[in-house]
Formats: sequence, C-alpha cells, structure tokens
Amino acid sequence: MLTVSKSVRFDAAHILTNHRGLCKNLHGHTYRLETVVRGGDGEDMVIDFKDLKAATEETVVSRFDHAFMYNTQSAAECEIAALVEKHGMRTVALPFRSTAENLARHFFSMLKPRIAGLCAVRVWETADSCAEYREDA
Repeated sequence: MLTVSKSVRFDAAHILTNHRGLCKNLHGHTYRLETVVRGGDGEDMVIDFKDLKAATEETVVSRFDHAFMYNTQSAAECEIAALVEKHGMRTVALPFRSTAENLARHFFSMLKPRIAGLCAVRVWETADSCAEYREDA
C-alpha cells in the first residue's frame, strides 16, 4: 500500500474542564493537522498535494483557525464562549472535550467525505505530541 500525507497548521484556544493539570486553564496551541491518504501500489500519484491541502483548509482550518474551541457539555466553557462571542470573536462549539484524541476523530469524520482514500488523521498539539485516528483497512 502506498500512502501520502500533508500537514497544515492553525491556531486555536481551548480548556480541558476537569483536567487536573495546567490544561484546565485557558490556553492555545499552534496545531498541526496531518492527513494521510492511501492509494494502490500501481498508482503513480495517490492525490495531488494541492488538492489535499485545499480540502483540509476548506473543511477544517477555515472553521477552527484562531477560534476558541469549547465543549457544549461544560457550563463553564459555554459561559466563556458566550463572552468571547459577545465581543465578536470566533468560537467552535463541540459536543466533546477538545483533546487531541477527540479532535483527531472529529477531523477524520469531517474530512472522510471530501478526501477519497483518507486513512488517518494526526493532530499535533506540540512539535513532539500528537494523537492519531486511523481507519482500519
């Protein structure tokens, strides 16, 4: 099996409510979103990198870049989001905690209809920490 990957970056803020560590505080990351696409061994091009980048930017980055991601299940996060929105700033409502693991799963589901052969999504919170959601072949 042949695979290719493309990375894009975006900045976003979040809180991990009920976390015991520092991430319980409002903070941000420069996320790196990496998409992995599978092709057949006989192919000489799995996908045009330009098309892969465009699909990822249109589907995910345009919505999440420079936004406050918040969990709609958390009263505290909803309260903060309401204040952010009141002042004309961007938010993204999510029905789950905005961990890298949950974001990887969510981004995969957003991208799957747009990218033929999508087999994995990695969400990097830092240069050396990522979560991966992979669809079994």
